[in-house]
Amino acid sequence: MAKSLFIAEKPSVAKEFAKALKENMKSCDGYMESNNIIVTWCVGHLVTMSYPDAYKPELKRWSLGTIPFIPEKYLYEVIPDVKKQFDIVASLLKRDDVSTIYVCTDSGREGEYIYRLVENMAGVTGKDRRRVWIDSQTEEEILRGIKEAKDLSEYDDLCASAYLRAQEDYLMGINFSRVLTLKYGQIVKNYLKADKGVIAVGRVMTCVLGMVVNREREIRNFTKTPFYRVLGDFNINDTTVKGEWKAVEGSKYFESPLLYKENGFAKKETAEGLISELSANGLPINDALINSVEKKTEKKNAPQLFNLAELQNICSKLFKINPDQTLQIAQELYEKKLTTYPRTDARVLSKAICKVINKNIYGLKNYQICGSIAEAALQNESYKKLSANKRYVDDSKITDHYAIIPTGQGLGALQGLSQTAQKVYEVIVRRFLSIFFPPAQYQKVALSMTVNNSSKEGAYETFFASFKVLKDEGFLAVSKYSFAKKNTEEATNDNEDKKEDSEEDVKCSPEFLEALAKLKKGTQIRLDSFEIKEGETSPPKRYTTGSMILAMENAGQLIEDEELRSQIKGSGIGTSATRAGILTKLERNKYLQTNKKTQVITPTLLGEMIFDVVNNSIRSLLNPILTASWEKGLTGVADGSISKEEYTSKMNNYVIKNTNNVKTLNNSSYLLRFFNEASKFYK
Repeated sequence: MAKSLFIAEKPSVAKEFAKALKENMKSCDGYMESNNIIVTWCVGHLVTMSYPDAYKPELKRWSLGTIPFIPEKYLYEVIPDVKKQFDIVASLLKRDDVSTIYVCTDSGREGEYIYRLVENMAGVTGKDRRRVWIDSQTEEEILRGIKEAKDLSEYDDLCASAYLRAQEDYLMGINFSRVLTLKYGQIVKNYLKADKGVIAVGRVMTCVLGMVVNREREIRNFTKTPFYRVLGDFNINDTTVKGEWKAVEGSKYFESPLLYKENGFAKKETAEGLISELSANGLPINDALINSVEKKTEKKNAPQLFNLAELQNICSKLFKINPDQTLQIAQELYEKKLTTYPRTDARVLSKAICKVINKNIYGLKNYQICGSIAEAALQNESYKKLSANKRYVDDSKITDHYAIIPTGQGLGALQGLSQTAQKVYEVIVRRFLSIFFPPAQYQKVALSMTVNNSSKEGAYETFFASFKVLKDEGFLAVSKYSFAKKNTEEATNDNEDKKEDSEEDVKCSPEFLEALAKLKKGTQIRLDSFEIKEGETSPPKRYTTGSMILAMENAGQLIEDEELRSQIKGSGIGTSATRAGILTKLERNKYLQTNKKTQVITPTLLGEMIFDVVNNSIRSLLNPILTASWEKGLTGVADGSISKEEYTSKMNNYVIKNTNNVKTLNNSSYLLRFFNEASKFYK
């Protein structure tokens, strides 16, 4: 009797498929079997790329004469530690009674690669192969994925992209690490008095190192610039209102070279001069006038849903955990059926999932912390109109998977999770439920007040103040974490909602805001006093593990040229699945270090030296433009817009050209000046 074989990426996932299929399964060594089906699993990667010495024994020795090394045909081998499971899977794939293979590895490029390596190594032929593509591990989703499974050949372009990504990392790692170590390893080793001087570089890893080192050097070279703002205390309804002066049109100082910005002076004496000009008739004086009163309602929408990068960023801030830890928690939540697939770049939902999204909300009624919120979301029925809201639903912004959301299932597994994992789940749930509630609404009143400038006829100076009251909490009521020490708006603030301007709205009572709103243009008010507020420019902030993940995701923002930025739009440095691992690898190599309490990333002396070596040999490796364009190319291969041959040719040529160029360099002694400069900042 013909059987179907289901192959998952992990044993735990295989068990979920076995449960969903509801067969009378018998447990065997490395698989489960019934009369109709067999379920087996990989344990992550079972097959890997062979090292150069597998091609020729003499390639084991690092030598300039054997590089660049570009195989005509790549060799692969079974990983020794998992050979037993590989043999089991391979024998099942080739069993005569297996007619159909269901590929159930993770639904993404890496999951595709894991299976295809096994299939190719095992030499599978003549089987009907189907790809199961799911967004969560709930029973309904598993059964839907099996029912709608497509022929595996439809994923051949994704498979080609996966192979090319691995080959690219292999070629750059082997050739560039060898050539740089052979050329500069000794000088690095001697300078640090270290045991070895291996220089490890990579397509993504080295670019990220460059971002951190460049930021650190920007901070070191930053010179603080003082500036001076003038503030006035205005008496309105027996309440002091602080207004900030700005050099707008009508001011004696409009577009003056004496300004630092429109709201401050470069020198304190100029600020003091302005105060003197405004105080010529003595204070207090009733010569300040209301110039304008602007009343408006401001709405703030719930932030978009989580993709992996944004979740990693938020968890870095809230829990001081690194992106790798966040990914592990997100993966655990997924495997416990609590949330959807974590390795996603999308922050929106698909129209298809919107049709059944009420099931997710309904399930959350049983989640004690947010049960009442879920109930309210069902009652307001806003989920019925969700598909029309492009802020949260947009099929064009989804590649493999939609945003990370709770399934509404698996709640029984929550108590068995760590406290941090439970909190991460709450963060995901609240972000999800918030999109079913109206925007927060603020009532705002912005005032401008004028004072005549006695030193110039017709000149007047304008002061500004802005006040707000939260009129309706809307989604903010949903976003307050149960574990937060303060249930403030700040705890719920999304990256995209941060106020860039230095000007802040002053929170006040509804009664005072109402009084301000009644003021008329031309009303006289009393100006009681002035003060000079000294400030200084701030250096760029160091990356945290969370902000680095976002910087990697949004590589285009690091590129000044608008045309180049548009060319790589949608392509980041690395992928959602690999970014956390890159940071971990850089730490393991001792190129970067992370403060565990703050998650702030800084380079080590070794990291700075590696940066200087690369900067003076293969500078393009440090360039976000190049790194993001490689990723865009891989995406092009996956969607069929770029051929495998075209990408391979460009990749090989890049490796050959740069490897040969480094071999001709003679700049080792020149590097010492850079090493000496960097070492000043390390004990």
